[in-house]
Parts: sequence; structure tokens; C-alpha cells
Amino acid sequence: MMRSLWTSASGMTAQMLKIDTVTNNIANVNTTGFKRERMEFQTLLYETMQRADLDPVNMTGRPVNLQVGHGVRPSAVTRIFSQGSLQRTDRPIDVAIQGSGFFVIRTDLEEYMYTRDGSFQLMPDGDGMLILATSNGFPVMSVDGDIIEISDELTMQDLIIQPNGMIFASSGGPEEDAGFQDLDFQIGVVQFPNSNGLEAVGNNLFVETIASGAPLWEAEDEVGRVSQITQNYLEMSNVSIAEEMIGLITAQRAFDTNSRGITTSNEMLQTATQLVR
Repeated sequence: MMRSLWTSASGMTAQMLKIDTVTNNIANVNTTGFKRERMEFQTLLYETMQRADLDPVNMTGRPVNLQVGHGVRPSAVTRIFSQGSLQRTDRPIDVAIQGSGFFVIRTDLEEYMYTRDGSFQLMPDGDGMLILATSNGFPVMSVDGDIIEISDELTMQDLIIQPNGMIFASSGGPEEDAGFQDLDFQIGVVQFPNSNGLEAVGNNLFVETIASGAPLWEAEDEVGRVSQITQNYLEMSNVSIAEEMIGLITAQRAFDTNSRGITTSNEMLQTATQLVR
């Protein structure tokens, strides 16, 4: 009966963490580029009370083990990198990735981070240039690993971003007279051998880890499928409220049932104590 108390307690702890994961998914249902998370579990140590022992000659013995488990523990939180739906914004420097790629940004500490959030801004650098940056002010990297700079004489309405990330500037005017200036910048997009190995650090950002592998630049390295960049769109969260609500209810019922297991074990212990008296 003491075993059942600890087993039920492990189940309650695991379901509490699952609820934490589900509620985080629900909270980020409108977060640009957010990828839903899924809690995974593993069984704990089994106590073997009697091993299988079969005598093939006399056909006697025990064909199965007698084992009792000690509960469950969370093993990992897997991030589901399925494509989120695209939402049109009609803002020229809002871009969405269709595929497995990530934008590359550089922080104030000269570290590289990665994001699926393409809600970019134009930030003046004080030298007559505008830098393509995230909403946090981190510059977006080109395929050459450089900061993307454009003249402050241009506005976001002048920019045209091709599906491969190449940036052009329109000269305006009637359509038949319009010209396009190649700004010699291409937005860098990378992929990872194991995207689930990336470490989330908040602000829609990920960092590389040993488990994720080194980033592969789509413009240079061999990748399975090259991503496409879509201008005037943002990738929304891939969270489904209906699925998360089902997961929340399931986790709540499992938590309640495990708590009932503790109550039942306590009642049995109380009965055994009264018998001793």
C-alpha cells in the first residue's frame, strides 16, 4: 500500500507538468511562429517479485514475470514543428517561412539565435542606414552573415522580398515605368538536423545545442527541402485550441484518478491499523 501512495504521487506530479505544458500552448495560441509542445512520459523502475522460469522439457514453470511498477516520470517535452497557418498583414516587412527553416538573428552579445517570427522592423543606425531587425531590436542576418542595411531614403513600402529571400527596392511610379534595384542582400534561412534539439530561450528565440546539430544554411548547404519566404504574411501558432482542451481535460481526469488512488491507499492503511489494534 505504501508503494501505491508513491506511485499515485508520481502520476499526480507528471499530470501537473502536462497541464503546465498544455496551458503554455493555450497561452501562446496567438504568438507568431509559436510551435506547440507535447509532454512525453516514461515508466519508472519495476520491482520483479517473481521471474519467468519455464522448463521446456517438463513444460512446467512460470511463463510470465510478476512485476509491479513504481509509477511514471516526465521524460521530455517535444516541440511540434508543423507548419502554422499564414495570416495576411499587408505589411511589406512581415515575412513568413513555408518550410523547415529559421531566420538568423544576432544579439547584443554577438551570439546567433534563430526564430520563426518574421514580424520585422526597420531600425535606424544613426549613419543614414536602416537595419532590418526583430521587434526586440536584434538585426536579421543575410546569407553572408552580415547585417541587412538599406538606405534611410527608402521605406518599407519600397521593399520587395522574393521567395528565396532576395531583397529589392522599387523605384515607384507607374507600373510600366517602375524599376527594381537589387540591394545585394538575401535573408538568411537555416535548417537543423534535429530541430527538437533546439533550446527555447523566450522571445520566440531558439539557440543551437549539441542535440540540434549545427545550422545548415539553405543557400549553401544541402538540405532536404528549401524553404520559401512569403512577403506580407506572418506564420501563426500551430496550436489547436480543441486539441489542447481535450489534453487539458484528460490530464485533469488523470490527476483526479491518481489522487483517488492516494485516498484509497490511505483508507486501506487505516483499516489495517485498526485491525492491529
